[in-house]
This record gives sequence, C-alpha cells and structure tokens, in this order.
Amino acid sequence: MLSNKGMGQKQWIWGLYVLLLLAGLIVASILSLGMGEISIRIGDLPHIFSEKESMEYGVLAYIRIPRTLLGLTIGGSLSLAGAILQGIYRNPLVEPYTLGISGGASLGITFAIVAGLHLLNILFLPLAGFLGAFATIFLVYTLSLGRGGLSVNRMLLIGVMISFIASSLMMFLMSITSTDNIHGIVFWMMGSLNETNSTMITVMIALSLFCLIVSYLFVMPLNALRLGEEKARHLGFNANSVIRILFIITSLLTGACIAVAGVIGFVGLVIPHIVRLWVGTDYRILLISSFLSGGIFLILCDVIARTIISPNELPIGVITGIVGGVAFIVLLSNSRRKELRRYDD
Repeated sequence: MLSNKGMGQKQWIWGLYVLLLLAGLIVASILSLGMGEISIRIGDLPHIFSEKESMEYGVLAYIRIPRTLLGLTIGGSLSLAGAILQGIYRNPLVEPYTLGISGGASLGITFAIVAGLHLLNILFLPLAGFLGAFATIFLVYTLSLGRGGLSVNRMLLIGVMISFIASSLMMFLMSITSTDNIHGIVFWMMGSLNETNSTMITVMIALSLFCLIVSYLFVMPLNALRLGEEKARHLGFNANSVIRILFIITSLLTGACIAVAGVIGFVGLVIPHIVRLWVGTDYRILLISSFLSGGIFLILCDVIARTIISPNELPIGVITGIVGGVAFIVLLSNSRRKELRRYDD
C-alpha cells in the first residue's frame, strides 16, 4: 500500500500528465482551426467572430469548429473504449472493433444505402449504423452466456466471427447494388469528420462525456480485473456484472462513433497502448489520459487529411491507418529490442 506522501506525489504527477495533455489539445485545436485551404491566424479570431458575414466566419463556424469537436469526441471515445476493453481482456491487441461492433454498424449502413433509406432522411444513415451495432452487441452477449456466466474469451471469438459474417454480407449487398451506392458505401467506410448536423455533434459530445464519467465509477474494478476475474471476485467485485456494464459502455461509444463518422481504425488500439506505456496501468489516470490523447491524435490526423493534398481531402481513416500502423510497428520493435537486451544481460 502507498503511504499518504507517496499517494500525494502520484496524484501530483497525474495532474501534471493531464495538464500536459490539455495543453496538447489546445495546440492541436489551434492548428485545426487555422490550417486548411483558407489559412486563419489565431490573432484574427476576435475580428472574424465579430464579422459574421465574412467567409472566414463561415469556414470556422460551419466546418472547422464542428470537425475539431468531432475529432476530440470521436477520437477520445474510441481510445477510451479501447483502454477499457484492453483491461477487460488483459490483452493489448484488443480494440473496439474486435467484438464485431464495427462489422454490425457497417452492415447497417450498407443496408440503408442499398435500400435507399438515406434518400428519405439523412439521419437514417447514423440510425442504421447505431441499430446494426446494437444488434451485434446483443448477439455477441447472448451467445457468450454459458452455464458459468459470461465468458470473456468466448465473447472475443464470437465477435471476430460476427465481423467476418458481417463483412461477407456487406460484399453481397455491394455486389447487387448500383455503382453510385458502392461509391457512397466505400467513402463512408474510410471514415470522415465531415458532419455538419449540430444535433448529431451535440449528442456525440454529450454521450462521450457521459460515458467517460460513468467509466470512472468502475476504476477500482478495472484495476482489480488486471489481476484476473477470479482475483477480482476475491477482492469483492462482481466480475460478471462489471464486465457486462463496461461492455455496454464501450459498445455504446463505438456504435455512436461509427454511426457519425464511419469506420476509423487504429485509434482504439494504438493510443491506449502508447498511453499505458507513458502514464502506467492505473485506470484512475489511464482513462482520462486515453480520452484526451485519442482526441489530440484524431484532430491532428484530420488536419493532415485536409491539408496534405489540398484543396482535395483524404479520408481520415487512411491517415489513422498509416500513422497508427507505423507507430504500433515501431512500438513492437522497441519492445522486442528491450527484451533481447535483457536476455543478453
């Protein structure tokens, strides 16, 4: 057990980590607001907001501020979900899309586009993605229940299999639809923060903050689950109930992110892994650090996607896939070198 002095020192260090991440978030947001086809200097912001008829005001109010807020909430939500799932499964390679949630949401979106539901109302697309995600959640959870209760390993295997089935059904739907629909499906699957509906942005912000707050009610059970389900039970935690609630939280976050922004990979895998190496494995600091780091990462990826081939724009999923994949390979290579040095010593 830590002494009061040791605990106070640790909390001071945690506070410093959060302050550094908040500073990084401010810098990333400034870059996001200022960079693009039309450059905007931060010093000009007061003047721009007073001149609401200007083109710069329209760019900020209707394009860059919504994208920055979505980058924060979606990146933070995916990273938070990844941190929680990696703790539940005690596996650093688990991410929100592992459980088939991505496949279910993608299948729902694909069906809505092929059926033409998006032509009736644009809100049918996120709704279809959300329903697809929750249908997958229900299926994975139901099939994972056994005589001994909820099986975490069984849930993981079933989620992977459902992902394969959903992908096959998507290919079937794409093979029988028009070329225009295929283009829409592929563009959506590559991910984008180009969402201007203020209601959806507000709901996404509220949902991400709500789930972050609720997840903090389970930091002690999450810390106990690092020792395994049996030891968590011995410490007085109902492991099955905790896993069930956390699974619902992560599924809610992931389903909402996919419904709003499409499939954005690697954020929930790489960011929690890097943050864990930096701040440690205690979930009292890991959750908020993962959320802020995921937001910073996705905002910066969106800046790259908007500027690298300006005036055209790359899908953000392309950037997160390349940057996240390279970062993860570098991390694994460094870990391997450290193990070899330890072995030689």
